[in-house]
Amino acid sequence: MSKNIQKSNYQADSIKVLKGLEAVRKRPGMYIGDTDDGSGLHHMIYEVVDNSIDEALAGYCKKIEINLNSNGTVTVTDDGRGIPVDIHKGEKKSAAEVIMTQLHAGGKFDHDSYKVSGGLHGVGVSVVNALSEKLELKIERNGKKYHIDFKNGEAVKPIKIIGNSKNTGTEITFLPSREIFSSIEFDFNVVQKKMRELAFLNKGIKIIVSDKTQKNPKVSEFKFEGGIIEFVQFLDQKREKLKNKNDNELFKKPIYIEGKKQNIEVESSIQWNAGYTEEVNPYTNNIYQKDGGTHLLGFRSALTRVINKYATEHNLLKKNKVNLSGDDVKEGLTSIISVKIPDPKFSSQTKDKLVSSEARNIVETIISEKLSIWFDQNPNISKIVLSKIIQAAVARDLARKARESVRRKGTLELTGLPGKLADCQNPKQEGTELFIVEGDSAGGSAKQGRNREYQAVLPLRGKILNTYTDLNGSKRNTNGNELKNKTLSKMISSNEILTLINALGLDPKKDELDLEDLRYGKIIIMTDADVDGSHIRALLLTFFNNRPFDKLIKCGHVYLAQPPLFKISKGSKATYIKDEKELENYLINNSKELKKIKKNSKNFQEKYQLEKSKLSIQRFKGLGEMNPDELWNTTLNPESRNLLKVQYSKDIKKDYKLIHTLMGNDVVSRKDFIIENAINVSNLDI
Repeated sequence: MSKNIQKSNYQADSIKVLKGLEAVRKRPGMYIGDTDDGSGLHHMIYEVVDNSIDEALAGYCKKIEINLNSNGTVTVTDDGRGIPVDIHKGEKKSAAEVIMTQLHAGGKFDHDSYKVSGGLHGVGVSVVNALSEKLELKIERNGKKYHIDFKNGEAVKPIKIIGNSKNTGTEITFLPSREIFSSIEFDFNVVQKKMRELAFLNKGIKIIVSDKTQKNPKVSEFKFEGGIIEFVQFLDQKREKLKNKNDNELFKKPIYIEGKKQNIEVESSIQWNAGYTEEVNPYTNNIYQKDGGTHLLGFRSALTRVINKYATEHNLLKKNKVNLSGDDVKEGLTSIISVKIPDPKFSSQTKDKLVSSEARNIVETIISEKLSIWFDQNPNISKIVLSKIIQAAVARDLARKARESVRRKGTLELTGLPGKLADCQNPKQEGTELFIVEGDSAGGSAKQGRNREYQAVLPLRGKILNTYTDLNGSKRNTNGNELKNKTLSKMISSNEILTLINALGLDPKKDELDLEDLRYGKIIIMTDADVDGSHIRALLLTFFNNRPFDKLIKCGHVYLAQPPLFKISKGSKATYIKDEKELENYLINNSKELKKIKKNSKNFQEKYQLEKSKLSIQRFKGLGEMNPDELWNTTLNPESRNLLKVQYSKDIKKDYKLIHTLMGNDVVSRKDFIIENAINVSNLDI
């Protein structure tokens, strides 16, 4: 090369060899994580506790104590076997000193000592020593008590015996280095959360956490005999407090699965609730993987496969015309997946992601086999879970279709499709139905009970705005356009009216509606069978009597549902009754005694009330009291329901006049009408 390059003294003596634990102190982030945000600092405790947990996994440790001391140090004590103290032949030092001062030294590489452990790297406790200003190690073993001090990762003096002991165990006290960490203040809540987690994952082990940095020390003790089943219940209850009250559990006891294959142990607990969020936590040898890994992939694959299998067997996919995805299975899912692997492979020393390839197939096989058995043995709960997942799939499919369908964008384009609208799958006007219901409670029953293929549900909150104007009457004046504009402005100012207009897909700004834009063939008003329901029904009919929406009535698109007011139960058989008059006819027809008595006689009412009192009669206060199946069978099912079609009479001017009397601003006319017609009312339901 002909270019002139300045020579530098890059010789053999430029190569720096980092001995012992120097590499850790030079690049601490590679071994312990971030040294500034607190995560690396707290990881120091976890690395020490991991050794105690490994003793517990091997069956030698029952109790672990963690103390946050007032002088800034942390003490971790366990009742395991104690770190070996005999002289290491190769290093000519005690095994304890070798473990504390050299990377990749420890019993975790010898499968006779530990079947499984927190990680393959073997750098845990030596890294803690390297990043500590000082560390004190006490060991109880072989009837003796041993002691050794370290400073910045190096032994001050060789290990020595300081007394006798009948116990076994290890105690490590360390002070994190102020040169390495931005802050060395530990957060008790963070430590407490981690130790609770470890107690859940290792049932029967007692873990005690104490905060002695305050005047009034805090102590938390954890021990869970139920293990990860209790863990899932704890997470589920915690989410319920944070989320909507409706995020309740779908079944009481979580599913529990365990199995072993090729020396890999798999343990999982699964629960679904009625919410929409997911929390699935994967662990390897008690260490949480925030980035998941092969065990989580196997778990998700098994879950989706088993759910798909049972949904197919029960014909739910074909019936609802959907395909299930992993996202549908996730809704409301809480789960723990914990694996124990002899030689786990992670993407980094902080063990945030498991990359052991063999874990995926083993987890998938065990979860698939055991979950299939659980579904077979618990058909009732399985049906509930499948129903929830199918609903999630239908909702996802509807959302996709709504995005893709240009025609199904509301023509007002003020808010698009209303969020409260549960749309149907069929995008065509012909054969589809929109049920307008009052309130979220009735809306919930209607959404679950309907046929999603062609029935949509729109819940409205409370009584809508009275939209009546004189625009429809015979007294149209020269200011008709001005009045129409005021009416339109009034309607659009009401959220509930605007929601309804958007759901219908119509443009009220036009003098004549284009019914090609109408999104549903039938618009069905379905209100409670009581006075409030009648009032809401009247207000909705008033809306549909305003121009240009009266065209919907003229063209036969508006209907009234006829939900029952009563339910009569006889054993397992139920009879639904529309109103008081129909109830009276039912009682007469089913009573030989009442048939013989005239209705107007004094004896009739006494006998009538006595029959009535003997029957099991439920009066529905609202549609929300009916379960989805009842609502389908009585009100939604085209084969069994009784719809009333809203029509104008031949004298349409007379109809408009009546509407004006009942819904207009003339209070005197309305009062006179009620007084004149009160004599014709035989049963007034208040």
